Amino acid sequence: MTDSPFPPVKDQLDLLLSGLEHCVSKEELEKKLTRSFKTGKPLRVKVGFDPSAPDLHLGHTVVFRKMRHFQELGHEVIFLIGDFTGMIGDPTGKKTTRPQLSREDVERNAETYKAQVFKILDREKTRVLFNSEWLAALGADGLVRLAGKYTVAQLLEREDFRKRYTSQQPISVHELLYPLCQGYDSVALDADVELGGTDQLFNLLVGRELMRSYEKEPQVVMTLPLLVGLDGVEKMSKSMNNYIGVTEAPDEIFGKAMSVSDDLMWTYYVLATNRTAADVARLKGEVAEGRAHPKRLKMDLARSLVADFHGEDAARSAEAEFERRFAKSDGRARDTGGPVHAEAVPLPDPAPDGVVSLLVAIGLAASKNLARQKVKEGAVQLSEDGIAFRKVENPSEPAVIPESGTLFVKLGKRFLKVVPRA
Repeated sequence: MTDSPFPPVKDQLDLLLSGLEHCVSKEELEKKLTRSFKTGKPLRVKVGFDPSAPDLHLGHTVVFRKMRHFQELGHEVIFLIGDFTGMIGDPTGKKTTRPQLSREDVERNAETYKAQVFKILDREKTRVLFNSEWLAALGADGLVRLAGKYTVAQLLEREDFRKRYTSQQPISVHELLYPLCQGYDSVALDADVELGGTDQLFNLLVGRELMRSYEKEPQVVMTLPLLVGLDGVEKMSKSMNNYIGVTEAPDEIFGKAMSVSDDLMWTYYVLATNRTAADVARLKGEVAEGRAHPKRLKMDLARSLVADFHGEDAARSAEAEFERRFAKSDGRARDTGGPVHAEAVPLPDPAPDGVVSLLVAIGLAASKNLARQKVKEGAVQLSEDGIAFRKVENPSEPAVIPESGTLFVKLGKRFLKVVPRA
């Protein structure tokens, strides 16, 4: 039997393929792992992040955890900071051209990324690289030759480009270069595998094609699902205000996690913790059979998330604080310091004339249509004191602000406290 520093290929595949949205292709991954097992040479796994904003949220960590899986198996993980591509701005999912970041913005955000990513990744086993090292060195002539590797027709196969083109929305030339530059990262690094969110599938596949055109073995592409945000509707995003930030305070992370719906909790268990799919299935079975309570499991989830980012001591303290603040008394919630995750937001100016407009204005709903839908589902409640809530039954109900100026608004499991403007 061949001595190898790596676990058996089947065991590696079982771990690496768990929770994936796409793998292009499983056969190629198995072939690469088999060769690695025999030669003792680790796979080179690349993941790129453009530092377009200074802070990371729980949605980003879904990919980090798969990176950690590769590290635990003994493979080489490259955390690639797109300081060059970040100045272009990833057009993925964008209806308009993104504003270009300055070099100073990119460098400042990159430093915070490096500090945050090691809350999940093993610092000693992670190579941190910047893609300006090879993309800036291409020069104008090199960039022209790179552009010659792909056609406009191929780029317009990308859904967001195609939609903008057919609706006559502007597409800047530099945006067309973005997937080519990201793909060239894989060429420069001789990547065996590239990971990303499922929305990055097109860009990652461009990397496969470019590697072929440079007569290199194409990388395996593996994508992870996008984590749904606290609202249970949209993907987690700071712009949607439905996120759990990596650097947020322990009590805030715990409270936000507790606001997740019982159904969405299972997705968070699968994508945002180290629980195996089999373990999560077992827990779901216990809940279905009445042997476990969803709230208890949600508290376990919240404690796990806090521990990941702040340590076990902070997790225990956050759990104790939650228990203290959100006790049960006389059949209704009693919060000695305001509702859990009652984030304060200023009263919009001008004040919305209806509940639907209010939900949109304070960021609890992405659109009036979604807000109306949530009212009709009975998911919207209001309170003057944060204790006694009443359900809003009519989407046309006016938004009446109490004399105190403070109104508690609840959508599903999320709370916001609307306060007078300063």
